[in-house]
Amino acid sequence: MKKTLKVLSSLILLFSLLAGAFTGNVSAQDENTSLALSIGAEPPTLDPGLATDSTSGSVIRNVFEGLTHNVNGEIQPGVAESWETSEDELTWTFTLREGTTWSNGDPVTANDFEYAWKRALDPATASQYSSILYVIEGAEEFNSGEGDADGVAVTAVDDYTLEVTLTNPTPYFLELTSFYTYLPVHQGTVEENSEAWAAEAGDTYVTNGPYTLSEWNHNANLVLTKNAEYWDAENVQIENVNIQIIESEATANAEFQAGNLDYVGTPYGTVSLDAIDMYREQGILQSVPYAAIYWYKVNTTDETLQNANLRKALALAIDRQGLVDNILKGGQLPALGLVPPTMEGFDEDRGYMQDAAFEEANEYLALAMEELGVSDPSEITVNIGINDSEAHSTIAQFIQQGWASNLGINSEINSTEWQVYLEELQNLNYQVGRMGWIADYNDASSFLSMYRTAETGNNDTGWENEEFKNLLDSATSETDEAARTQMLVDAEAIMMEEMPVIPIYFYTSNYVVKDGVENLVPDALGNISLKDVTKSAAE
Repeated sequence: MKKTLKVLSSLILLFSLLAGAFTGNVSAQDENTSLALSIGAEPPTLDPGLATDSTSGSVIRNVFEGLTHNVNGEIQPGVAESWETSEDELTWTFTLREGTTWSNGDPVTANDFEYAWKRALDPATASQYSSILYVIEGAEEFNSGEGDADGVAVTAVDDYTLEVTLTNPTPYFLELTSFYTYLPVHQGTVEENSEAWAAEAGDTYVTNGPYTLSEWNHNANLVLTKNAEYWDAENVQIENVNIQIIESEATANAEFQAGNLDYVGTPYGTVSLDAIDMYREQGILQSVPYAAIYWYKVNTTDETLQNANLRKALALAIDRQGLVDNILKGGQLPALGLVPPTMEGFDEDRGYMQDAAFEEANEYLALAMEELGVSDPSEITVNIGINDSEAHSTIAQFIQQGWASNLGINSEINSTEWQVYLEELQNLNYQVGRMGWIADYNDASSFLSMYRTAETGNNDTGWENEEFKNLLDSATSETDEAARTQMLVDAEAIMMEEMPVIPIYFYTSNYVVKDGVENLVPDALGNISLKDVTKSAAE
């Protein structure tokens, strides 16, 4: 018996050594074809027609592909191999490449795009981003219940020809066709599993991008696997992408420092505030321009915050430069308007307001107190809503202290899990709520159009203004670029006068990336195309 055990032990040891050698070889090989990333929360949805946030978008953009592919602002062919537009720039005709398939083997056709776009516009779908399709003739009418799907001017002429007619010439329309609301979905799968088709990895989650979703362990991680049937698969080097869900920025940065993550930064995690100086000293902190803003939305239907003078007092009492210099330290710009200066015609200082204008803030506060029937600022308490995050908490505390010392009002900070937080904002169950907004396309209207009406998706403030709406509507049909820009500037001025949204700062994309990883760089809209990433062994 002892001899038998000894032989078995020897065999086990031999197999273990062989297995270890084999695993080591595979790991060395896999090291160059695997990527380790993180996101700060569970994606609220992986349905392109319902997604509204960058966390969901960071996954969706890499498992689906639209008509076009946006690479650092350059529009490249995606599912569409070519396109042409009519002389009046209203009718676009896209020719889809043949042989493109869904992950279940079905061909991707023009009907998949027509179905997806009309589904997002269908009032029954309740898509928060439906308004981004309003550039299409008949889209707003259908979405508002004043028209029908047949009136939406997107038509699958045949399997590989899609025709779209716009309400007005739209210079950024090709950019829109790469945005996630414009992505196709597989009609049969969606209709068969309407409530759950995008809730899990597996056969029901049918996609057409460079990657498939092979695992989704909720609140733990997601795994993307290279789609061997993708039309451009030969140019996709990374075979597997493991995306860990790490809520704590400090933890994610510690994982990067330990070598367990290949990258931390937009849109895959955040460089934590306490790590910025260290990364800068190490010479690895990277910063690129970012068309995005950090702002505080205000519930204008709230009994207290419906007062515009109070909203302006809160906005003027924030020391944005102090926040940037002493807390953020990442090259951000104090935001004294709503549209980033990266947009044509929108300078850094548009004269709407001054930073840390405490005297003026108190003048507005005095007017607000009189209107609210309040005799002392301490009688006013404002609730600041944030989603769970060390950085958002630190920023909120800075603003809270400023409002107390500069205005004498009280504020409380309420932190909530990401998906619940989004629902609270959408249901106007808050007073002041922090949000970030990244341009969906390279135009100022991307920062303004969500406030066109109180019911417009992503408004979340209950605010609307008829003059503001008319300016936006006029801008959509204005062909003179200078006149159009002035209309958008004037529209922004109306918002700054009524302050349904308090601008805080304009982002920069700060990130760190492991040596040997190439093309893992956020573009000006904060997007990363994982299909373009390459990786070599560390020297």
